[in-house]
Parts: sequence; C-alpha cells; structure tokens
Amino acid sequence: MDFAFDARTEELRARLLAFMDEYVYPAEQVVHEQRARLASPWETPPVVEELKAEARRQGLWNLFLPDAEYGAGLTNLQYAPLAEITGRSPQLAPTVTNCAAPDTGNMEVLAQFGNEAQKKQWLEPLLAGEIRSAFAMTEPEVASSDATNITTRIERDGDEYVITGRKWYISGAMHPDCTIFIVMGKTDPDGPDIRRQQSMVLVPRDTPGVRVERAMRVFGYEDHYHGGHAEVVFDQVRVPVSNLIGEEGGGFAIAQARLGPGRIHHCMRLIGMAERAIELMCRRAVSRTAFGKPLAQQGVIRNWIADARVTVEQLRLLVLKTAWLMDTVGNKGAHTEIQAIKIATPRAVVDILDRAIQLHGAGGVSQDFPLAELYAGARTLMLADGPDEVHQRSLARRELKKYL
Repeated sequence: MDFAFDARTEELRARLLAFMDEYVYPAEQVVHEQRARLASPWETPPVVEELKAEARRQGLWNLFLPDAEYGAGLTNLQYAPLAEITGRSPQLAPTVTNCAAPDTGNMEVLAQFGNEAQKKQWLEPLLAGEIRSAFAMTEPEVASSDATNITTRIERDGDEYVITGRKWYISGAMHPDCTIFIVMGKTDPDGPDIRRQQSMVLVPRDTPGVRVERAMRVFGYEDHYHGGHAEVVFDQVRVPVSNLIGEEGGGFAIAQARLGPGRIHHCMRLIGMAERAIELMCRRAVSRTAFGKPLAQQGVIRNWIADARVTVEQLRLLVLKTAWLMDTVGNKGAHTEIQAIKIATPRAVVDILDRAIQLHGAGGVSQDFPLAELYAGARTLMLADGPDEVHQRSLARRELKKYL
C-alpha cells in the first residue's frame, strides 16, 4: 500500500487549500449574517451562490464522483485528502463544491442505476448544481436501522405507481431548490426474500400528495446548509412506472451501493473536522491563562492534544487503507474496513470535539466557535448510514465466521 499523493491529488489539494483560505473560511461568518436577513431560513445566502460559481470556475466541482463522464474521475484514494480538507468546514465547503450529501449519493445512484431519460432529467441538473434532491428511506414508525422494516408501500396501478407512507429525517427536503425525491418503499411486501421486497422510485416534489410536514432538528440545529431534514408524507402519490430506478426488488441493493461511498466520504470529512478541532484547541491553549500559567502548559491540556493527534493519524491511515481497497478490490472486498471506519471514526472524532469544547469553556458551546455545530454533526454520524451497533453486529459476525 502506497498512500503518497500522486501529482493530480497534490495539485487539487493545493488549489482546494487556497480556495478554503481565500473564500470558505472568511464566508463562514458572512453566511450567518446574511441568513439572518433572509425572508426564510431555508433560502440560500448570496455568498453561497458566489462561492459555488467560484468553485466551478476553479474546477473544484463534483470531485466526489469517480465516473469521469459526470464527475472529476478521481479514485477514492485521490478524493480522500480532498474530502478531508472540505471537512474542516463541513457545513459550507461540501455544499459550494457540489460534494454535499444527500445530493452526492443521489447522483451516484442515478449515474449507476438510472436510465438515460432519468439522467437527462435529474442527474444533469444535479451535476450542474441547478437543483437539489432528497433521499427518503428512514421512517419514524419502525426501527430503520433494519432497512427491511420500512413500511412505505409502492403499489402498481396500470402504468403508475401509487406511493403511501411517512418518512422522516429526509435530508435536503426543506431546501427550496429540492425538486426530486428518491423514495424507497416496498413493491412486494410479502415476497419470500426480505431483501427483494423494496424498490426505489423518483418522485418530483411537486407531485400531488407529497407533503413536507415539518423540519426536523438535530441537537437544536436545522442544518440549513444541506437543506435541512424533514418529515414527509406520501399520500396516494402517483408517478409513472418509468420513474422506477433499476428494477422492481432492486431497492435494497441500490441502497447498499449508495451508502458504501457515503460512509467513506463522511469518514474522510470527519478527519478534517478533527483537524479543525485540534487547530482550535492549540490556538486556545496558547492564548489563555488559568491559575498562573498558559493553558498550553497545563498537563491535562497537553495530554488532550497529544491523544487527539495520535488518534487522527491512526484514523487517517485506516480511512486511506479503506479507500485503497475500494479502488483495488471493490466495495465488497473492502466491506470489513468500511464498517471499521464507520464505527471508529465518528466515535473518536466526537471525543476529540468534546475535549475541544471543554478547552474553550463557555465559548465551546456558543455560536462564536464552530465546535458545537461540528459536535452535533459528528455525533449524528454515529446514527446516519446505519447505527454503529448494526455495523458492529455485522463485523463481529464476519470475524466469528472464520472460526465456526
């Protein structure tokens, strides 16, 4: 395994680091100021659109998509250090480079499983950043950690599907530019194979019967950057059969294909979040004095910083190994490592952010520093894309199988 950055990665890293310093970090406070003056909290602040235009101009756009026909054509190993950089400002940088969830996963689904008409109508405007999208899988009435539990029905009626169900924490659904949902439901609820009961269909937001009920908060945050998280009702929603993605019964497999890259992208960005936390810890430690000496000279603070550095270096190597395996043996071959980083990375980064908040005192939980919002995002990733316990269960089963 050779994790040295190749020439293209180095060149993109240099451009992206400069873009972050010149445009993204200075815009973080501007976004908050502009949002306070908007008629709706879900409207896009003007500075975000300005940064999107600048990112496109600099070629820092759709970096996540390995398909060269649609994206940058980077391998996972090439994209990993770039995602880490954008993770330093996870609410803003992924959005302005068109590398933000849930659009990334939805674009991957359409690129891999969509037909030509679906790509033309939905993938192309998503790639151009002209529209936003949402992925509707999680439901409030069942344990959605087991995706086979979903109860939303997708019933065929002639040349149409009729969709009935309730979803929640549907990321992106509050954004005014969200025009399309990818909805997962059951087309064959009594089928013998529980992983062939589900299908995915495209549902335009303006379809009669689609009702966005409310915005869901995460630790009190509404996550405006990603278009929020909504509770959505599908009440006898009718769409053409041609809106089916792939084949009937293929929804579970498509979901797994979608979530694999998403999990590693989240972990890449989490490394960047941890690096931002360490930087803030160090700046705070050398600028504050308590009990007669700088915080940087307090033993416990030094231990926190040292432990954080060791943890980040370990995590980065595991993430890079996973990216390399995905590139060389595919997602199935990297299954154990994908689960390992999904378990280890959010947990460790939450701990680093917690220490950083503690070091900042009252400032750590305030809006004056990004730490509280970073913590909320990192803690949520212990649930998103499958709770940690689900991955632990699967990983342990895989390990035990060698001895049974």
